[in-house]
Amino acid sequence: MDKQPTSKSLITRDFEKELETMSPFEIKNRLIEMAQDDARKSTATFLNAGRGNPNWIATVPREAFFMLGEWALSECRHTKDVGDGIAGIPSTAGCAKRLSEYLDKHAGNAGAQLIQDTMNYLVTRYNANPDEVAHEWAEAVIGDQYPSPDRILKHTELLVRDYLAQEMNGDVDSSETFDLFACEGGTAGMCYAFDSLQENRLLKRGDKIALMTPIFTPYLEIPRLDRFAFDVVEISANKVERDGFHSWQYPDEEINKLRDKSVKLLCLVNPSNPPSYTLSQHTLDLIVDIVKTDNPDLMIVTDDVYGTFVPDFRSLMYRLPHNTICVYSFSKYFGATGWRLAVMAVNQLNIFDCLIENLPEEDKVALNRRYGSLSLHPEKIKFVDRLVADSRLVALNHTAGLSTPQQMQMSLFASFALLDKENVYKKRMLTIINNRLDALWKTTGFTLLPDKLRAGYYSEIDIMVWARKFYGDEFCDYLTKNYEPLDFVIRLANETAVVLLNGDGFAGPDWSVRASLANLDRKSYLRIGTAIRTILDSYHEKFLNNK
Repeated sequence: MDKQPTSKSLITRDFEKELETMSPFEIKNRLIEMAQDDARKSTATFLNAGRGNPNWIATVPREAFFMLGEWALSECRHTKDVGDGIAGIPSTAGCAKRLSEYLDKHAGNAGAQLIQDTMNYLVTRYNANPDEVAHEWAEAVIGDQYPSPDRILKHTELLVRDYLAQEMNGDVDSSETFDLFACEGGTAGMCYAFDSLQENRLLKRGDKIALMTPIFTPYLEIPRLDRFAFDVVEISANKVERDGFHSWQYPDEEINKLRDKSVKLLCLVNPSNPPSYTLSQHTLDLIVDIVKTDNPDLMIVTDDVYGTFVPDFRSLMYRLPHNTICVYSFSKYFGATGWRLAVMAVNQLNIFDCLIENLPEEDKVALNRRYGSLSLHPEKIKFVDRLVADSRLVALNHTAGLSTPQQMQMSLFASFALLDKENVYKKRMLTIINNRLDALWKTTGFTLLPDKLRAGYYSEIDIMVWARKFYGDEFCDYLTKNYEPLDFVIRLANETAVVLLNGDGFAGPDWSVRASLANLDRKSYLRIGTAIRTILDSYHEKFLNNK
């Protein structure tokens, strides 16, 4: 697979079948080559809507971060200014007063105001000691110490916990308390979850797990690794409903697969990726009922990175707090994929600790041996702290944790959203995404049904639905008999210089395509919609010519 054809004449159906065995994110690289080649040979503009990296950033939290950096550097020099580019490390005494004086000099600056408001929030809500907060921030942004606590910094946890309660539940004062583990992006959280569940004997090789599909491809690929070799049950939202349209919701008969007690783990992305719809209230209620009545030991990993793009979003982490690990990333909402900022949230009362306590004696002995270097009573180490230790193969637990500058930026992202009482930033994000989504569908000629459960960060378009509506069953039979589903995105790249991902790579419908609405301007999505319709119509022309 090293040398791949990019010329239209060299692409065969056998090549497409071979390519379909790869991840859509790897296929994307081939499509980019094709699209760029087409753009060079024509007047087309290369448009890549294949990846969800946003083309916006949140400015105010970054202004605050860099201001804190400048102030923290002065704190180091205040302690000891050796000269020759060498200074001391921040000291606690008088730290808050010096920060206040610094902020006064920058009155009117949005970043300075965020720093001051964040301090006020912590002092007012948590009776935090201003010197302790300022000192934590100084050391965090300078990065002169190992993270301590290693799981997450004290005041970072307070801010992020409240942020999650606000965005995932709509209630900052939720009675549920989650321990947080700051980690290197949502991808790291996924890896840590699978790893620790297996290391702690909660999942064994070959166990049955459930995936709510379509889903972000690593959730499909990780269980297939030889180390896990899980027996995967797919809970599918691919059913065509509502007069031939997709609702991207889950029929009851699919959700009821979770009543099987041999299903030990459920993984979902909510709102989904790529359909980009949140679970309906009915589905949430049904999952809660199943856990309470039939499968109380069901473990759940919910990946809620796109929840902030749905008004009044409610996460499963607050409906089934004791069964759920939430993985949340700051990357999409704040335009911060390069920062690698995420948290794993585990309720302080949880099924994971209970299941470990009830393991067979031989498993407990093995786990006590694994974590014995960390405590005289390793059996008392909580699951969330085992996640931290496992992230560094236990032996390096003393140097575990997300870097402190990363945690500082995470704190400021969280407080920025918490303090935005008028939801100015959120409203702007939703407007940007919805305008792009409308533009994409407008020029396809397809119908996008109104749906309050839609996030719209991505759009999954089932080409076969529209082929049937526009041109009938005979044409659809022609498509399936003569082409591989991947042919559609290949033609898009080769003939229009547009890159989309194949939806079947996410366990979506075979002839679906996935477009990111995050990384191009509105005009580009108008062109992408036109390109999608152009390719569909070109298949129909060939169909008519072959009749």
